[in-house]
Amino acid sequence: MPKPRYAQVSLEATSYYHCVSRCVRRAFLCGTDALTGQCYEHRRQWLEDKILELAEIFALDVCAYAVMSNHFHIVLHINKQVANSWSMDEVIHQWHKLFSGYAISQRYLSGQTLSEPELTALNIKANLWRDRLMDISWFMRVLNESIARQANAEDNCTGRFWEGRFKSQALLDEAALLSCMAYVDLNPIRANMASTPETSDHTSIKFRLSKQAYNDDSTKQDILYPFVGNPRQQMPDGLSFKLQDYLELVDWTGRIIRADKRDHIPASVPPILKRLNQDAENWLYLSQNFESKLKGLVGSANKVKQACKKLGYKRTISLKTCLHYF
Repeated sequence: MPKPRYAQVSLEATSYYHCVSRCVRRAFLCGTDALTGQCYEHRRQWLEDKILELAEIFALDVCAYAVMSNHFHIVLHINKQVANSWSMDEVIHQWHKLFSGYAISQRYLSGQTLSEPELTALNIKANLWRDRLMDISWFMRVLNESIARQANAEDNCTGRFWEGRFKSQALLDEAALLSCMAYVDLNPIRANMASTPETSDHTSIKFRLSKQAYNDDSTKQDILYPFVGNPRQQMPDGLSFKLQDYLELVDWTGRIIRADKRDHIPASVPPILKRLNQDAENWLYLSQNFESKLKGLVGSANKVKQACKKLGYKRTISLKTCLHYF
């Protein structure tokens, strides 16, 4: 039986999660329906735009994403520090970007004076909204519902567009996080939708490359969770790798998993794998099978044991697989 979402997410274990949503039955998110010939490719932009929009509202950082024909992947970081730094006013403003709120919150934002009991009630509600703004389930709910409404309106139909639950994997350490991000960014290459990472439309790696190449508006540089370099004192908030190292790693992996080079591993491997103490063979296998072979908790055996203990699991899940690959 699937575990409830609250039993799968523990900030004590990790703040990084890989989520996947798939369309129900023959519903098309994007691409071309081979049966009818109708093209739905424009929906990929709907989804990418919504992901980037929500990244600026929620206290959840987007590390990686890829929009495919009938599903999408996203790697999220729960930023509790940012959520806790918001004042009550900021929480209300952020929530009102998603929903209309309540009469009391609308009156507060319009500058009307509230009574003491009303302020107390609003503060309680704001704390609830703060929790929701760093909740993966709420992020996925808002994202999926908005796309489903648009798609159903376009198809002139009603009913489910997405499967009932999104799938999630907890990424317990740096090796798990990085291999998952590369797996996500390389989805179009594995599916023969693109030949190189920089031509992989509607992926986080192309978004990062385009921002870097064209030096767009600096205020939008950090919509995605930034790469801030290797660990050091006074570490800024972000992914503890260099962007250039990650780009080289994904490019190296993408060239190898092409059909004409599937079994060839160059003698020189990216330095980032050495830092993670990751075997090249295992890395290449994970870059193609991360979702199918690893379930629930992903990381070193020690991290998996610790996470299971914190989550109150009676048995240690995925231990044998994680022991082999990490």
